[in-house]
Amino acid sequence: MRTTVGIIGAGPAGLLLARLLHNAGIDSVVLESRDRAYVEQRQRAGILEQGTVDVLRAAGAAERMDREGLRHDGIELRYAKKRHRVDFPALTGGRSVMVYAQTEVCKDLIALQLKEGGPLLFEAEALAVEGADTESPSVRFRHEGRESVLECDYVVGCDGFWGVARKAVPAELTRVFERTYPFGWLGILADVPPSHDELVYARHDRGFALLSMRSPSVSRLYLQVPEGTDAEEWGDEEIWAELERRFETEDDWRLERGPITQKSVTPMRSYVHEPMRHGRLFLAGDAAHIVPPTGAKGLNLAVGDVVTFARALTHQKETGSAELLDAYSETCLRRVWQAERFSYDMTTLLHRAPGATPFEDRLQLARLERIASSRAAETDLAEGYTGFPLH
Repeated sequence: MRTTVGIIGAGPAGLLLARLLHNAGIDSVVLESRDRAYVEQRQRAGILEQGTVDVLRAAGAAERMDREGLRHDGIELRYAKKRHRVDFPALTGGRSVMVYAQTEVCKDLIALQLKEGGPLLFEAEALAVEGADTESPSVRFRHEGRESVLECDYVVGCDGFWGVARKAVPAELTRVFERTYPFGWLGILADVPPSHDELVYARHDRGFALLSMRSPSVSRLYLQVPEGTDAEEWGDEEIWAELERRFETEDDWRLERGPITQKSVTPMRSYVHEPMRHGRLFLAGDAAHIVPPTGAKGLNLAVGDVVTFARALTHQKETGSAELLDAYSETCLRRVWQAERFSYDMTTLLHRAPGATPFEDRLQLARLERIASSRAAETDLAEGYTGFPLH
């Protein structure tokens, strides 16, 4: 089998890349180790930056998002029982975000790919990327019980942190930057309408909490818990009681309870792999970088990567110049590090570290008061949250 671009991984990054290349007249093959049902049910991100929304619309993949997604024009910060709303459009020249789950993005892109695009092979396990530093790289994979080789001009690894793509970059050429946080998020899905019409980020002496949503009838909520916590250690009543404590306000706001349908714990880490390119192998998304979820950046960073690659390859096709392809890693990493900074700032602003001192507690409150009282500080948060430019 031969194609121009071999794409490993059918998450939102790989699927969007296939769509962008199809629209540019460039053929590709997508290899996904899981089955379709798994990909379409894999719970991950739910906040789309303005730039991601714009890309999906331009790619012809936003019809259902525009019909069912929830546009959000701000977030609420809570601390010391106070409430402060950050108005995104007023601070960013009209930018906002969209609440639309990654599962739904994947469903939309899979349907388009199967209807209009090139081959999308489920249960096709990539085993290795070979010849990355040659003009004819290939992906060895197993599908339907047989090993096969996908010959490519380029390989893009959208296969996540545990995938094979990054392993093809020689260790002696690699630099890794990482930080592991001593806490995680206990996340729940609950069949109850959200108790607020925008996301609520709460800083509390007992730990961080987040009120989010997946739809007008399904709430997504999170609690900061110690690293290594087992979700099943928490009973439903205990979860709701703790959420109520951390979201408490001075007014009459109330948290609505409902049946909890899913519990899981998300570890928190920051990770960057440099470079994001080796020869004709390009890394995208979690294969190259991970951010703590506080800033809602993971999916959006992956979108930035594949948009950068698609533009660069289209530029080469149209002009013969490899200038943008050669600059891929440097271009992506500028945006990646700004997102890492923003996610780190949000995480340290809102989470209480184990053993935090009263001095550190007061610094957090001072930082929050600064955002609430300074348009400049508030604008910096709004610009970061709605997304850094894709160019």
